[in-house]
Amino acid sequence: MDVSELLDKTRGEINPRRVFGEPVLQGDAIIIPAARVSGGAGGGEGKGPSEQGSGAGSGFGLSARPVGAFVIRQGDVEWRPAIDVNRIILGGQIVAAVGLLVLGTVLRARHRTPGLRSASRGLRRILPILRAVG
Repeated sequence: MDVSELLDKTRGEINPRRVFGEPVLQGDAIIIPAARVSGGAGGGEGKGPSEQGSGAGSGFGLSARPVGAFVIRQGDVEWRPAIDVNRIILGGQIVAAVGLLVLGTVLRARHRTPGLRSASRGLRRILPILRAVG
């Protein structure tokens, strides 16, 4: 497949039907699913010296993720977003990992500087004496 054929096929594959699904009648409501669609294509060609070499290459990819649905009921249109539980779990794991790294750093810093704790105790003992003198 050469590059022009790939581009023609790409144009044929990217259309509104990839974003909006077929309407579904559910009870008294019409549901129209929607997705985020992204894609890409690439191609290449090559020739060697004196036409001894050759080359070709092409590729096409299309990805779709559900984002929600339009619900039409009695003339009213409502948007219902899709909840991606995997993305929520991943976000929680990232927050937990960062929290553990920060906690480890703080605990290591406190462990390395024990003099700060004893200095603050000594300061607490000296302050009442300084107040009495002053």
